[in-house]
Amino acid sequence: MHIPSVKELVSAEEWALRVDLAACYRLVAAYGWSDLVFTHISARVPGPEHHFLINPYGLMFDEITASSLVKVDAQCNKVIDSPFPVNPAGFVIHSCLHEAREDVQCVLHTHTRAGVAVSAQACGVLPISQQSTFVLASLATHAYEGVALRDEEKPRLVADMGRKTFLLLRNHGLLTVGRSVADAFLSMYTFENACRIQIDAQAGGELVMVDPAILQGLPQVMKAVTAGQGANIAWPALLRKLDREDPSYKT
Repeated sequence: MHIPSVKELVSAEEWALRVDLAACYRLVAAYGWSDLVFTHISARVPGPEHHFLINPYGLMFDEITASSLVKVDAQCNKVIDSPFPVNPAGFVIHSCLHEAREDVQCVLHTHTRAGVAVSAQACGVLPISQQSTFVLASLATHAYEGVALRDEEKPRLVADMGRKTFLLLRNHGLLTVGRSVADAFLSMYTFENACRIQIDAQAGGELVMVDPAILQGLPQVMKAVTAGQGANIAWPALLRKLDREDPSYKT
């Protein structure tokens, strides 16, 4: 599939964001978190216009490139002409969170098997792993209201999310937000692993819960774990991994 480059049509800042977002799509595919073509990762384009990048609807995540990403406005109308369709319905969740959270550049949503399984459990995320402690330090929950197509759900979703980083969408899946694409990805990596560990652990014997006192001060602990760099401690290595395997995401 030939995809014309848009590098000369956008700013250097937007191009760098496109490369990061395309990399994120490829990584989501590589780690097995994609659901064919049915979830989205969106990113706010730098500038005052309130423009966003989202995947072209119908492409598998391992096909997405920096140039194939579609730039849309807050109503999901195309800003730059693209041969690819977009899915306005899929942007409902993303658009309201971008609008409500100026601190958020990237919104990442998945329908993984483990994520949906935990979202369907009355207990939600249990404090049974180190990964879960980081999630529980900034976790919100939103009740299932059917397929997210209706604008009237937006205020409730925004209110439930608040200023949190992780959102458990009941009977639906997982969502993370970040100040960068890298931050949203690393949060999802932690969230997904917490859910996988939980489902595996529940298949065994009696569970041991983490002492609630340990859940205090987790943001400072996470800062120490990442050497004060946040997701940037891992993101360059992830990009090198993609470059070794298939650098076409950068085109």
